[in-house]
Amino acid sequence: MIIGRKLTSIIRLSLSYIVLIALAIAAIYPALWILLASFRPGKSLYSKTLIPEHFTLAHYKELFTSPVYMFGTWYANTLKIAVFSMLIGVVLTLLTSYALSRFRFKTRKTTMSVLLILGMFPGFMSMIAIYLLLNQFDLLDTHMALIIVYAAGAPLGGTLIAKGFLDTIPRSLDEAARIDGASNFGIFVRIILPLSRPMITYMALTQFVGPWVDFIFAKLILRTKENWTVAVGMWDMVNTMQNSNFTLFAAGAVLISVPIMILFGFLQRLLVDGLTAGASKG
Repeated sequence: MIIGRKLTSIIRLSLSYIVLIALAIAAIYPALWILLASFRPGKSLYSKTLIPEHFTLAHYKELFTSPVYMFGTWYANTLKIAVFSMLIGVVLTLLTSYALSRFRFKTRKTTMSVLLILGMFPGFMSMIAIYLLLNQFDLLDTHMALIIVYAAGAPLGGTLIAKGFLDTIPRSLDEAARIDGASNFGIFVRIILPLSRPMITYMALTQFVGPWVDFIFAKLILRTKENWTVAVGMWDMVNTMQNSNFTLFAAGAVLISVPIMILFGFLQRLLVDGLTAGASKG
């Protein structure tokens, strides 16, 4: 009986390791292929070997020197859009979640239900309506349009998670601050924000990554090449059979991933703390 249990435990553990190894290979291999392809001479997607026979940095140089591919401009455009969307979106999400966490009003539960329901629908369902609105306000082909839409959509995805985190902060701190004469805004700035660094980190990273990698909405709104983001610009690299520079695309993909990898690497602990704490209470 004991031997059978040990054998069953060994089999389960072995299967778990096999599944984890398979998942790791499936996740790492595409990233490794893109990284090595960025150093491969030529433009072809196909290669006989995973590791290039000759390494070159020509593709990285071409990204910033080519008059056709305005990668530096696209990179700066994307960085501007992502940073401003992140800052505005985080502020809106924090204010909304603070109101739902600390105040009691008649439409509170209704508001949370609406946020939950709206968050279930994919964003591209509203793109035509948003496109018409932006056209009426003469905001098409502008970065301001993207920043407004990205920032305004942030509370839909992050309010309930942030509220769950704020619910874990004791209300006794608020009451003590009120006794000392602090206003609601003062409590929010001096008490809630310093204690919410893990949640702010989580929201900032997610709100930064979304605009950084978005393609569909940016392609719909941005028309001129000078205003493109990196996602739209890199799509243009492999858009047609006459212009299929896959190795250059791989080099651009590597450069795009660098800021995200750096941010996640340095802020990983705060990110995990913010996500788990925000999911602990509703």
